[in-house]
Amino acid sequence: MSKKWIGLLVIAAMISIVVAGIVKNNIENTTEFDNIALGSDVDFLATKEGLAKGEVAPDFELTTLDGKAVKLSDYQGKKVILNFWATWCPPCRAEMPHMQKYFDEQAGQENVEILAVNLTTEDRGLDKVEAFVSEYGLTFPIPMDKEGEIGSVYQTVTIPTSYILDTDGRVQNKIVGPMNETMIEELIANID
Repeated sequence: MSKKWIGLLVIAAMISIVVAGIVKNNIENTTEFDNIALGSDVDFLATKEGLAKGEVAPDFELTTLDGKAVKLSDYQGKKVILNFWATWCPPCRAEMPHMQKYFDEQAGQENVEILAVNLTTEDRGLDKVEAFVSEYGLTFPIPMDKEGEIGSVYQTVTIPTSYILDTDGRVQNKIVGPMNETMIEELIANID
């Protein structure tokens, strides 16, 4: 074989190795919940984003996906997981089955309500939200923040973001990133 052919074969082999490495890396990094870092409790004193621990969560009224008016103050006396999300967000997609499972199995026993506020201005239309809710079988209220006002008041820059509220409507925790069922259970159990 000529030196030209040997050189081409060496180059082809190197390209194949690089492509195989890229494909392997992409396969290992496919997004599944187990590979997504869980959200973390934000140190309220170290951040100026969002509400501080102990603050009363601002009341709001929104219309849910199924057309019902819902106010945060309607849930006074209950612990509330106030979650902000969008359909296009992979961590939100990973989190929702865990929230639904918690809602189905424990929310009633623990006096907990989940309000999953869809940041509609950041989403791709109501039909996408309806399809998402149907796909994941979500049965908790889905208030629609069509104007982006509530997301702005709660300063939700990263999604998902969840506020854990006590029975008086005071912020106990702020979680930026997805939660799993165990994390939800621990957060609710630790409410003052």
